[in-house]
Amino acid sequence: MEKLVIIPTYNEKENIEAIINTVFLLLQQYHILIIDDGSPDGTANIVRSLISIYPGQLFLEERKGKSGLGTAYIHGFRWALQRGYNFIFEMDADFSHNPSDLQRLYEACKNGAGVAVGSRYVKGGAVENWPTNRIILSKGASLYSRMITWMPVMDPTAGFVCYRREVLEVINLSGINFVGYAFQIEMKFAAWKLGFTIKEVPITFKDRKLGDSKMNKGIIKEGVLGVLKLRWMSLFKNYRNNVKNTFTDNSLSFQQAEIPVLEGK
Repeated sequence: MEKLVIIPTYNEKENIEAIINTVFLLLQQYHILIIDDGSPDGTANIVRSLISIYPGQLFLEERKGKSGLGTAYIHGFRWALQRGYNFIFEMDADFSHNPSDLQRLYEACKNGAGVAVGSRYVKGGAVENWPTNRIILSKGASLYSRMITWMPVMDPTAGFVCYRREVLEVINLSGINFVGYAFQIEMKFAAWKLGFTIKEVPITFKDRKLGDSKMNKGIIKEGVLGVLKLRWMSLFKNYRNNVKNTFTDNSLSFQQAEIPVLEGK
């Protein structure tokens, strides 16, 4: 019960079997939780067929309807905490995140980071096969997020992340406001505001080869407005207290974790 990789899916039949097999072929004792939002293409059926091949390692949670990336991950976080996992990962199903990089994120958290971020925009990071407009949009969003929030993370929108258990226990998951593009920013912002160390690990992000991108105008709009809202709440409201878990939440009981000194990256 050491490491759990959470992979949200919606219409990922072209990728899901391959990504599951690739993670398990690493032979690093990862467990995988697929959270499928009612994919009409049969993604969940493919996962279900693989559970007997990977008993006790592969799990499936099915939700009705497309409810947003953020709610899928929060569902997964609670699932992981209830079962005692110590390192919880976010990863896409489409191979834009290289499964072999999971171990480097794990080692960063194992060696003291509260959050390890697979970063495109630190030294050694890169993006491959993205059109120019997507690169401009992504880099612009990262710069905008840093300028507004003052958060010292070069790739705040990154979706390849490892959390130590203690971080997710301390964050009041019910207080996370966003479900789309801004969810990734807010989770890092909450961890930073609570004093956890955030370590960025350089990765090469590759655009998907199969399936369709989930990016849309609504997600981008949430990101733009969400960053402003985060800054507003942190300036004029006690955001730290609002996002800090001071009661039995996240569907488990726990003692307040020791919060390490922030290490800006």
